[in-house]
Amino acid sequence: MRALPAIAALLALAAPAPALAETLYVEAGRLLDVETGELRTGQCIVVEGERIAWIEPCGGSPKEWKRVDWSAYTVLPGLIDLHTHLSDTGSSADLSDPLKTSPVDTVLTGARNARLTLEAGFTTVRDVGTYRGLTDVALRNAINKGLVPGPRMFVAGAYLTHPGGGGELNGVVPNEQLPADMRLGVLSNPQEATQRATYLFDNGVDFLKLMATGAVLAIGTEPGEPELTEAEMRAAIEVAAARGSVATAHAHGPEGIKAAIRAGVRSIEHASLIDEEGLRLARDKGVWLVMDVFNGDYIDEVGTAEGWPEEYLRKNRETTQVQRDAFRRAVELGVPLAFGSDAGVFPHGQNARQFRYMVANGMTPLQAIRAATVSAALVLGREGELGRIAPGYLADMIAVEGNPLDDVAVLERVSAVMKGAKTVR
Repeated sequence: MRALPAIAALLALAAPAPALAETLYVEAGRLLDVETGELRTGQCIVVEGERIAWIEPCGGSPKEWKRVDWSAYTVLPGLIDLHTHLSDTGSSADLSDPLKTSPVDTVLTGARNARLTLEAGFTTVRDVGTYRGLTDVALRNAINKGLVPGPRMFVAGAYLTHPGGGGELNGVVPNEQLPADMRLGVLSNPQEATQRATYLFDNGVDFLKLMATGAVLAIGTEPGEPELTEAEMRAAIEVAAARGSVATAHAHGPEGIKAAIRAGVRSIEHASLIDEEGLRLARDKGVWLVMDVFNGDYIDEVGTAEGWPEEYLRKNRETTQVQRDAFRRAVELGVPLAFGSDAGVFPHGQNARQFRYMVANGMTPLQAIRAATVSAALVLGREGELGRIAPGYLADMIAVEGNPLDDVAVLERVSAVMKGAKTVR
């Protein structure tokens, strides 16, 4: 891991000069209140420093304020994606690609992915795991220092997984021969879960990612099969709680999902094969489901064309439609749902393609937008500063042509992006 301290220095070569804070006067053609669904016209947003100061009917402004003309657009909060893999090489037919990519190259690739994500209107992401452990921490830190453009990142550092489990790079070389930074979260019992979780927090992660079941895109594991035990997950979650944090669980199968909920996770990723009992348990416990209902089509189409492993394609076919059926049922039951796309399986910057799938599978456009704004902010514990355009909130905003309440697909074509009062597109 000695290569990581040099990454920020390399990225600093591209660092922009710091800008002086100024007051902005943002003129919105239509301003979407994501809490109520109301579209208000003639509103201007006053931004001081990084935050929204107040909102008022548009009029004159002091000459020293900078006016931002978004009068031709619908303005809404910056979007939040709770399931991304920025600091990673992405999915392909080459299983060995993560091994062939050094930690430095992984972070530089992540910098490109971060820029694409931000320009697509996603001003905040939760990055839920990388094979090259802690490269996501380095990328997050570089973004926070202004060395590279990117969304606000909350990072997991590594997958907490069993040997040979869904969080391992299986099928390339014997796992014992993988570099140490690719096995930072491998554990076999509750004591090791405590040790690995402690190590990750000591090295700067924001939350934990638990592999409760096997995975679709991992050789030798089955999505429906439990992996981490309830006791192992609980041990890791206790570490997270002691650090003022939480854990999320990768979980496709019903038994793994329910074990993770009982262990105390904040959210469940994928939830592809969740049963009625699991849905009701999540609802009653207030556990969020983050269901990536778009990328099954991408894996089937592109993965087939590019010759991805047949095991991947078979497991994807077995989980895609049943996951969408479960998503629809979750909407009907009122289970907490938040936006997560699994960007990295498909190209970064295309995250918003998921909105159409959420609407096609039971949500209204407003519900889908709320999943990527106020709901996602709640999952992150940042509901007082992210996910809304309101006084005191960070000035993370996007502008789109058209009305996303009529056609949610307009979010795939973002015209302007602001993060922390800085226009990035």
